[in-house]
Amino acid sequence: MPAPTNHFKARLKSGETQIGLWVSMGDASVAELCAQAGFDWLVIDGEHGPNDLLSIRDQLRAVGTTTSAVVRARDDDRAFIKQLLDVGAQTILIPMIESGAQAREAVRSMLYPPHGVRGIGAALARASAYNAIPDYLHTANDEVCLLLQVENRAGVAALDDILAVEGVDGVFVGPADLAADMGFIGNPGAPEVQAVVVDVLTRIRAAGKAAGILTSDRALAQSYADMGVEFLAVGTDVGTLVGGLKTLRGAF
Repeated sequence: MPAPTNHFKARLKSGETQIGLWVSMGDASVAELCAQAGFDWLVIDGEHGPNDLLSIRDQLRAVGTTTSAVVRARDDDRAFIKQLLDVGAQTILIPMIESGAQAREAVRSMLYPPHGVRGIGAALARASAYNAIPDYLHTANDEVCLLLQVENRAGVAALDDILAVEGVDGVFVGPADLAADMGFIGNPGAPEVQAVVVDVLTRIRAAGKAAGILTSDRALAQSYADMGVEFLAVGTDVGTLVGGLKTLRGAF
């Protein structure tokens, strides 16, 4: 029996736009609720959300197979990436990638030898159903999915080198950090920032990689969908909750 099929990864290759939601509250019940809302994918945010390994594991359990879970690591720390994979994350999003060399090391962290350096310990882990998946070691490399975030001027400058790295499945543009690095902090919709964002998304797709982005601006989201962006997050759990509460209170 092989490793579970990564449906998110498979759909990245289909050319369709998968619609996602950011989940950053660090709570399994919230993740479960969001999974039932019908989104194609959810990001469990380990960079800015109040998450540790155990809370991420519990959210992966809560989401189950209802939708596809993407786990954003806090950084490219190899030991933590190994633990995320072992608790059952199949798709990992790594922030602040700034060079081809950094991208290559991220790929190595995701894969078992001889293609990478992921440690062999899955017999003890949730990823292999605690060793109930006998072919896990031989099939896991095919089902893991690596997404890298380009979100500053250094990353944009190194984009061609990053895109040339085999084993990178997709590149996500981080407009908020990019805007700040360009001198437009808090204003990712600035025309100067959007010109770079659109150029980067176009170059990602032209290189044969999947392109992704997050925005709560519906007009921008529609423009990215019209471009054919493969994985598009259109909001966050926090923003949706706050907006819904304010709308409800405002009605009375």
